[in-house]
Amino acid sequence: MTTILQLSDTHIVPRDELCSGQLDTTESLTRLVERITSIRDQIGQIDALLVTGDLTDDGSAASYARFKSLVAPLDLPTYVLTGNHDAREAMRAAFADTLPKTGLLNWTRRVGGVQLIGLDTLIEGQGAGRLGEDGLAFLKDALSQAAGAPVLLGLHHPPFASGIEFMDKIGLIDGDALRDILASYHGPLRILCGHIHRMIVADVAGHIAISAPSPASTFSYDRRQEAPVGFMRQEGGALLHRWDTGFQTITIEANAGSGPFPF
Repeated sequence: MTTILQLSDTHIVPRDELCSGQLDTTESLTRLVERITSIRDQIGQIDALLVTGDLTDDGSAASYARFKSLVAPLDLPTYVLTGNHDAREAMRAAFADTLPKTGLLNWTRRVGGVQLIGLDTLIEGQGAGRLGEDGLAFLKDALSQAAGAPVLLGLHHPPFASGIEFMDKIGLIDGDALRDILASYHGPLRILCGHIHRMIVADVAGHIAISAPSPASTFSYDRRQEAPVGFMRQEGGALLHRWDTGFQTITIEANAGSGPFPF
């Protein structure tokens, strides 16, 4: 069995600052890490941590250093993806041991029985994402090398519409091209993303795509065109992805409830 822990959209900022002047993202991530650590004996072995973008809110070296210190208690091999709030070169420097030395931050790694593929969707200075010709070519090659093996494909921007209009306006620009490539892969494949700060499950080219919650905040699922633009003070948790004879995804809530009580 192979188990991957997914975090997303942690939006860490430099010390003594609040994200968007409202959110103490350091405290929310600290609580989630403590929660995961406290139940490690219950959930079993975890093989790696995948972070699907927006590790930081400002893309600064100080914020990346702070993020690394906050997740260090998990003691897991860590693989990261760019989000629209990240900065490519600062991220490259912070995670030099796992990221390409030049170019886009696309990568692939074998973790246990799963091929992990990470795609860089960052357009610096913009909210929307794009894979571009280089990213699409990288994916096509990585899937060819996977040769039907189980794949977890990570990217920040979801390759599906969420129904949250102000987020869909800054979604993945070349999602159609991505779907064309994914349709040709006939092995087990699950798509993992972030960006929309809530868990949504969708079908993409015959594969399951899942967006992760954010420990920092939530966007309301409000399909009205006049829906207010902004975040909610509601902390999400993390996702746990297991591969055995198939994929299984489990939510880890941000806070433990009371109990268990007999029934």
